[in-house]
Amino acid sequence: MTTATTPVLPVPAVRVGRVPWQVKFLLLAGIWGSSFLLMKLGLRSLAPLQIAGLRILAGGSTLLLLLRLTKGSLPRGRAIWGHLMVTGFFLGTLPFSLFAASEERVSSALAGIGNATTPLATVLFSLLLLPGERLPGRKLAAVLAGFVGVLVILQPWQAVGRPDPVGFAMTLVAGASYGLGWTYVRRNLSKADLGGLAMPTAQLLASSAQIVLVLLGWWLLHRETVSAPWSVRPDATSGSPLWPLVAVLALGVVGTGLAYTLQFDVVRAAGATVGSTVTYLIPVVSVVLGVALLHERLAWPQVLGAGVVLASAVVIGLPARRRARAVPPVERPGESPVERSAPEAAAG
Repeated sequence: MTTATTPVLPVPAVRVGRVPWQVKFLLLAGIWGSSFLLMKLGLRSLAPLQIAGLRILAGGSTLLLLLRLTKGSLPRGRAIWGHLMVTGFFLGTLPFSLFAASEERVSSALAGIGNATTPLATVLFSLLLLPGERLPGRKLAAVLAGFVGVLVILQPWQAVGRPDPVGFAMTLVAGASYGLGWTYVRRNLSKADLGGLAMPTAQLLASSAQIVLVLLGWWLLHRETVSAPWSVRPDATSGSPLWPLVAVLALGVVGTGLAYTLQFDVVRAAGATVGSTVTYLIPVVSVVLGVALLHERLAWPQVLGAGVVLASAVVIGLPARRRARAVPPVERPGESPVERSAPEAAAG
């Protein structure tokens, strides 16, 4: 997204292919929107942390391969890698694990809706952590409206028939984790030289180291029922874990790896404002796929609340009004024009 929700993702100097950017835009919306469906399918044979682990390791391997093919290099320096360990946790390890765990309790459609709260959290964390950050009145109203939408989804006035509060809370914490992670990037990595795919690759490598330790800890606590960290159970539908494994591998390779290259191409061809709007299509795609393929159902308060949250996210993502068109944007020290125009990548 733009303004307060913009992370630093410098665009690599690689020529855009012949495929029209509109096609890549739709592919990106479909890939990221389908991630919640793929997690739900993965849960048929894998535990949530296994899904997060396989997703991160597959995505990290894919990006590392792409980085080598484009002759890029990983960042150097202990300080930068220290910050990357933090962003790797808040932009990978934590949200990927929580979204997978949440879908044991709520539908994939509802998990996708929870992902749409990321811009709200980003604005709040920006106010708390970024010196001099200001919140225009319309964005304050959008944040408040977004929280009202969350309450409508949760239906606290209902004793029965409402979404599982723990499951939906997991999606909200996961969305907030993205917001905190991107704010941390702006605060601590905006001046770092992380061109091309270096930053997402490094973040996923940091997440890979973390998730391996988390998986080992999880397995030690479940050794009586799980023979090894990579043990999977048969799919109750087909009797084989093959398709759940394929779903999670697709989530990692395509949804967490190749999608970044599509995003960069869209931004280069159409600009950051257009590129950032893909975020608004993610919950729409997740709901459509959940209803059409998994026969999930959303009650009318969830649909209404989702509409309020999504509208709030759109308002927050609108560029700030400029008083004079002739005045060029001010370039902050250490910030390149590419860094100012890079979009947010916050996919479930």
